This record gives sequence, C-alpha cells and structure tokens, in this order.
Amino acid sequence: MIDYKQIPNSDHWEIVKAINKGWSKDQKYYIQTRDKEELLLRVSDIKEYEQKKKEYKSLKRLDNMDFLVSKPIDFGVCNKGQAVYSLLTWIAGEDAEIILPTFDDKEQYHLGVKAGEILRQIHSIPAPKDQPSWSERFNKKIDRKISNYKSCSIQFEGADKMIGYIEENRSLLLNRPQSFQHGDYHVGNMIITPVGELGIIDFNRWDYGDPWEEFNRIVWSVAKSPSFASGYINGYFKNQVPDLFFRLLALYIANNQLGAISWAIPFGEEEVNTMLKQADEVLKWYDGFTTYIPDWYLKI
Repeated sequence: MIDYKQIPNSDHWEIVKAINKGWSKDQKYYIQTRDKEELLLRVSDIKEYEQKKKEYKSLKRLDNMDFLVSKPIDFGVCNKGQAVYSLLTWIAGEDAEIILPTFDDKEQYHLGVKAGEILRQIHSIPAPKDQPSWSERFNKKIDRKISNYKSCSIQFEGADKMIGYIEENRSLLLNRPQSFQHGDYHVGNMIITPVGELGIIDFNRWDYGDPWEEFNRIVWSVAKSPSFASGYINGYFKNQVPDLFFRLLALYIANNQLGAISWAIPFGEEEVNTMLKQADEVLKWYDGFTTYIPDWYLKI
C-alpha cells in the first residue's frame, strides 16, 4: 500500500482497496469517500511524472465529450515524492468482456455501435502538427516487429503469409491522417453500467497515430462477440465502411499479431499459447491473407 496522505482530501477517504487486474504497471485503487463518492486512484513511479502529466492533460480534453469516461479530478506527487498519482471518477458497472457474452446478439451489436461512435469522438482530437509522418513511424514499427519475429525462438505456421500481406501493402500507409488514440481500445477496457451504458476506461497507453490503427485490438472484442466487433466498425463509419479501411485493418492486425509472439514470451507459456491460438484464428479470418475482409464481419 502506498502512502497517499499527501493527496488532498485523502483524510475523507473511507475505503481504499487495491485493484489487481489489467496489464498496466500503474498501481490502481478503488476509493470510497465518507460521502459515498467513488473514485479511481492510479499511482506510478515518479520517473513517469512527465508522461503521466501528458496523459492527465489528454484526459482533460475528453471532458466535454458526450460519452461515459473516467474524468480526471486531480494530479500530483505522493508517497514522499517517490510516486505520481492521478485521481479520476469511478465508473460503476461490470467489465464488458465478462457481461457482454450474456446479452443477445442484437444488444451486443447495439453496444458495438456505441463503442464505434465513442471512438469516433475520441479521434476528433487532432495530433500535434509537428508529428512525424505516419508512414515513417509505422514502417519503422513494421521493420522492428518482423525482425523480432524472425529472431524469435517461437515460430508459427502462416507467419509468412502475414509478412507477405504486410510487405505488399506498405504503400497504404502513405498520407494517413493522425489523431489522438486511446491506445488499447477493446472490450477489456470497457464497462457496462447497470442501466446498460457503455463506459471507457484505461487511457494509459494513449498515443497519436492513424485513427484506423486503433482497431488493431479488435481481436480481443471478436473473441467475446463478433456481433459487438461488427457493430463497432459500422458505428464508427455510420454504416459506410470504406474498402481502404479493411485493407489497412488487415495490415495492422497482421503486424500486431507478429509482434505479439515475442511480446508474450516473458509472460510465460500460457500467454504464448494464447497468442499462438490468436494468430491461428486471425489466419482463418483472412483465409491465409488471400482476402482482407474478416469472415466474422457482419455488414448491415
């Protein structure tokens, strides 16, 4: 437990409970005040002060948008100067990845449409004007992930097809726009409230980049509900999905999947097997990357 007494009004906190889930390195705590107000406290090492300050400022830019999100309340230093904290509003409800599969297909699709509409709002925040070109940035990422995969001790059947598709479609990265990104947008970072409203959490991987790259995490949503994932795409594009989107989505998913194998190794055999299974699923979606529209997609 960190020493949070330096945080203003912490003497009014009645419950402080650690949250032990998620991939973030942040320490997270559920807070309930004497007035029964619910809050989320995120604490990081002081070395991350500047990054966390930027994250907090980015969240402030979402304040006036029309969707449910953890809103920033306070930011500063705690734990005798050894940690940086962000205090946010709490979204009460169930984890979407747990409760979503209990709904019927129509409701799953409807929530997916809402997720797409929310993401479109998030992407309305432009990237800084001095941002390097997307083609330059992402081609470096491609080179790195292909190199890491080829030198990795674990290989999988069909990787050559993914690499082939990526190499053949690098030109699609030219002149892509850039915007603010959530950074990890999928059902694992969404909450469904008791009244059925969709809330968005965990912006700690925020970035700027091609807004369509944000869909590369859709693999996690598909695993829970293809109807949700389809609604998410259709809602974002108001049912007018451009062909170029699917071509780029296949590239982004292939690149992410290649990188996931070497990423998983330090986390152990179970995580590696999860990523290998996911790679196999992705290859089936795209029929070995002979097509660029995934087989689960439901056009309305």
